[in-house]
Amino acid sequence: MQAYIGLGSNQQDPEKQVSRALLALHEMQDMDLLKSSSLYESRPMGPPDQPNFVNAVAKISTELYPVELLAALQFVEQQHRRVRSMQRWGPRTLDLDILLYGDLEMSTEELRIPHPGISKREFVLIPLQEIEGNLIIPGQGSLHELIERLPQYQLTKIATPDVGP
Repeated sequence: MQAYIGLGSNQQDPEKQVSRALLALHEMQDMDLLKSSSLYESRPMGPPDQPNFVNAVAKISTELYPVELLAALQFVEQQHRRVRSMQRWGPRTLDLDILLYGDLEMSTEELRIPHPGISKREFVLIPLQEIEGNLIIPGQGSLHELIERLPQYQLTKIATPDVGP
């Protein structure tokens, strides 16, 4: 199954955090890293008194079921010393989200696919477009249409990771 993973960090050298997470995805036994976007800098969605984020998107192939994939991603977050706080959208060393999993649409207490915020997040849509421009987001429309609906965005391409394909 092909899936797309959103990566983000704004703590402890965010560029390195995201690059190391891409390397971790590349090295995992149960998945293959097929493509990764450039790294982008974005303003935080949450409290404004935190550093900007570094974001990227990865396209993977995996035989893991969605909940198993979520567990694998959370393991990578823990390796990067991710601390889950009660503050929504606060600072973090690493955030890995399943954005899409094939054309699956699911909603459980634990996991929603497509990711619930995908259609409004420039730091997801622009990197997605970079690696898969003709993508259709299940239940939401084409990537192109979603990007056209974004308000004026402020996203800066900052680097190309040196990982995988």
